Amino acid sequence: MPPETLTPEHILEATEDVLRRYGPAKATVVDVARVLGVSHGSVYRHFPSKAALHAAVAARWLDRTSAALEKVAAEEGPADVRLRRWLAELFDAKRHKAHDDPEMFATYMALIGDSGSAGRTGPAAAGAAGAAGSATVAGVVARHVAELTGQLTLILEDGVRQGVLSVPPAVAEGDAEATAVAQAARRSVEGVARAVFDATRRFHDPAFAPDWEEPGVAAEFALVVDVVVRGLRP
Repeated sequence: MPPETLTPEHILEATEDVLRRYGPAKATVVDVARVLGVSHGSVYRHFPSKAALHAAVAARWLDRTSAALEKVAAEEGPADVRLRRWLAELFDAKRHKAHDDPEMFATYMALIGDSGSAGRTGPAAAGAAGAAGSATVAGVVARHVAELTGQLTLILEDGVRQGVLSVPPAVAEGDAEATAVAQAARRSVEGVARAVFDATRRFHDPAFAPDWEEPGVAAEFALVVDVVVRGLRP
């Protein structure tokens, strides 16, 4: 491939193939360049380091899930129904990643292990990791978690407006001006969104992937979701 036609997307596709074949420990930028038929310098012009390349691959992989879930979050209709569907879609997407592409899933887990534990922490801790930026795998995972909890927040806000979901009463700091009340309400909904995300962690945290093929896991998931949604009803 002529260097002038090389795009970041070409590089990321080739990197995924190389990572599947060799794993993150052995795969090198030179291997990626060889697959593309270019010099490793051509790859570095798009991604300044191996770590940046790994982070971009992780982002590309996770963004596919976020994009699909964003459509569910943005749909119209009863928010409690959308909440159930969003959680089901999340579980289904994560389970398919582990089952349908085990080499890339193992690579992703290894990348998380190499860069930190953002993928196995709560949203608050992940947000702290994300503060360092998304140029690392830990930062990418933190951004992914923030995007997912943000989508949950939108669904919950819709549910409160529709009267089909409730959150703990908003408590404004200082005076009770409208702006302060609105800000407190937003914090309350965001806190509940993080709680929902944490309550269902067993069904989307990659650390629990071995459990996802166990008999009865679908019934256990349905029970947890039912408890969560019923607990949010007014």
